[in-house]
Amino acid sequence: MTRLASLFLLAVTAAPSFAGLYYSGEVTNPLPAKWRGFLMDHRMLRALTSPKAVTPIHDGYAAALTELESAAASRMLTADETADRGALLVRFGKAEKAVEVLRPAVRDNPKHFRLAANLGTAWQLAGDLAQAEAALTEAVMLAPPATKAAEEAHLKLVRLRRKEGKNPADAPDVIFAKDANAAVVQQLALWLPGDGRLLWQLAEIAHAAGDVRTAASILDGCVTEFGMKSESLRKKRQQWRAVVEELDKREHVSADRGTLAFRSARPLARTFDESKLPPINPDGPTPLPWAALGETTIGKKFAVNHLKFVDRLDGKPVSLVGFIRPTTADAELEAFLFTEFPVGCWFCELPEPTGIVSVQLAKGEVADAVKTPVKIMGTLKLNRDDPEAYLFSIVDAKVGVAD
Repeated sequence: MTRLASLFLLAVTAAPSFAGLYYSGEVTNPLPAKWRGFLMDHRMLRALTSPKAVTPIHDGYAAALTELESAAASRMLTADETADRGALLVRFGKAEKAVEVLRPAVRDNPKHFRLAANLGTAWQLAGDLAQAEAALTEAVMLAPPATKAAEEAHLKLVRLRRKEGKNPADAPDVIFAKDANAAVVQQLALWLPGDGRLLWQLAEIAHAAGDVRTAASILDGCVTEFGMKSESLRKKRQQWRAVVEELDKREHVSADRGTLAFRSARPLARTFDESKLPPINPDGPTPLPWAALGETTIGKKFAVNHLKFVDRLDGKPVSLVGFIRPTTADAELEAFLFTEFPVGCWFCELPEPTGIVSVQLAKGEVADAVKTPVKIMGTLKLNRDDPEAYLFSIVDAKVGVAD
């Protein structure tokens, strides 16, 4: 183990459900979450700041913000509503407007924890670390016991970044090197999904826990998605990639997945309202929400249970919007996998079985391996008895433009 890795303690404590950025519609499962699920949700939150991004949570968040903005135009929002409004503005990359909304609310409600915490995060992302430190200092004092440790970590992070000034350190944030609390660092990264150095810190934690594959994949993301140019990061990425390549040459390697004790599959809890499912179309394709597929459960001896809505669509035409994942290097695809959102690292971001659909195009149809969302239209087939096959298939399919 390297000197840096030896600084990490691998015991993991429970993470608070909320802290740092409070939105009542964003429920967090116990942390740390498995790396695959964490990285998927982390990417979804980061994508909210992009107007062209298509993510499963975008529409719900946008509708909630629109409703709050409309209400604010006709009446005074409650403190809780204002905290939600500020949090959503931060999520959509509007930190300056969030500050404008939250500052007067904090003055009027000086003991409201969520307002103080959200204002601190908004100030940080707006670039004023002095104001962020002041607001987060108040948030720490107001924080309930369950959230105090995470709030203190956030405050330490802001103080460290403020001390660095315009010359950020070429390393992960040193405040975490002594305890390596994966739960707290994951939570910080979820509040601040655009912060590449927090992702680097999580790579260090994964590596210290023995999961070099995930660690190397996370550093890949730091370089390719965040554009981080740190020489030490890139050197470490090369070193860890070399280790992974050696592992790939071995057979039956089982000691490279890490020792962290995960407490959930994904950090963001997903609620599902069956009443919002579309009616089944007797004359054409029925829109199939990914969330409906995600409610499928697999019991012992491959006992598969679907929502009644999904069961009724077996053998019927459906339409589904998502992303193509090629399984071959062919320029023109006749078959491929389909996922709810793009997957960068297939190892560490592989969706759950309920998040993958096997697509077989109709005779004479081909598709390009585009990186933008597309709509698939074809016949849904449910797998009820073969544990080696995908749970869902769409056959005789055509590719169209995403709605």
